Amino acid sequence: MRRTAGKLADGREIIYFDDSAEAPPRVAVDTRDLPETQPMSEVRLDPLTREWVAMAAHRQTRTYKPPADLCPLCPSTPGRPTEIPEADYDVVVFENRFPSLAQNVPDVPSTVDGEALFVRAPGRGRCEVVCFTSDHNKSFGELSASRVRTVVDAWADRVAFLSTLPGVEQVFPFENRGEEIGVTLSHPHGQIYAYPFITPRTERMLEAALEHYAANGRPLFGDVLEAELRAGARVVEESAHWAAFVPAAARWPVEVVLAPRRQVPDIAALSSVERDDFASLYLKVLHRLDALYDRPLPYIAAWHQAPVNVGRDEMWLHLQVFSVLRTKDKLKYLAGSESGEAVWINDVTPEQIAERLRGTHN
Repeated sequence: MRRTAGKLADGREIIYFDDSAEAPPRVAVDTRDLPETQPMSEVRLDPLTREWVAMAAHRQTRTYKPPADLCPLCPSTPGRPTEIPEADYDVVVFENRFPSLAQNVPDVPSTVDGEALFVRAPGRGRCEVVCFTSDHNKSFGELSASRVRTVVDAWADRVAFLSTLPGVEQVFPFENRGEEIGVTLSHPHGQIYAYPFITPRTERMLEAALEHYAANGRPLFGDVLEAELRAGARVVEESAHWAAFVPAAARWPVEVVLAPRRQVPDIAALSSVERDDFASLYLKVLHRLDALYDRPLPYIAAWHQAPVNVGRDEMWLHLQVFSVLRTKDKLKYLAGSESGEAVWINDVTPEQIAERLRGTHN
């Protein structure tokens, strides 16, 4: 892989990750006349749940469902410059033009309305876009294993860097796919958020992991992985270094977890052979997911990593892929119980999900 860093017209960073050193040099200049970005993000703490909420009103003007010939994530062409100045690329990462969190946000008062209960802080972090291919009509599951490996290397590079930014407590790479998920740009891409706090889900997982480790001297996720492999009923795919399974308490109508067999805290800690092995296994899982309903499956792929400063010895990297599609043409809506009380009700058992996925052709 070859890495080339540059700047866009408004000063945002852009980094090209090429599959090989034989790729053309990345020297194109962003010719657009862009104003310097000034995000106005802030975060506020809900006193009832102790959860942070990000406020980013400037994102209301972000690009929304453009036609393919106006896609800002495609390579630039003569007379139509885009977010990527080059005429072609393999994998590219750049700072989001409409970020939920950014380094250059202004300071804000420490409370809302001067009330001590309503804690407030700048939304200081970073949001990046990861484009997996220059081909607008491809999906992640249609990439080659070598390209997926380049994506993994790009994720690892960004996780390592973002973890060093002042105030960043957690780094979260993810991909949203499909209109049903809420995707506003159909070009195959993902994002990476660097949060100034630990997210609620990670906080819960960290608490459970710390308690289990204190009581048993072993990582909780490692024990879960061993139990899933022993049972076998929910295992979808296995390889030398990874396993994919439907969790025993799956919330979503389609949900698969991919985990390395070795405990690592984040993507950057994966070895070269583990990265190769992941690329092959993940493509098999994505092919099974698309075959489930014989249509492209809308999904969210969420990397769960250890926070930057705590839980590095207790947490275990894993990728959660899940979908809101409960049949070929029906969505699962998060209604009263899920949205109001965070109590999930699944219309299918995890064992049924796993059996259906194993029965597909990958």
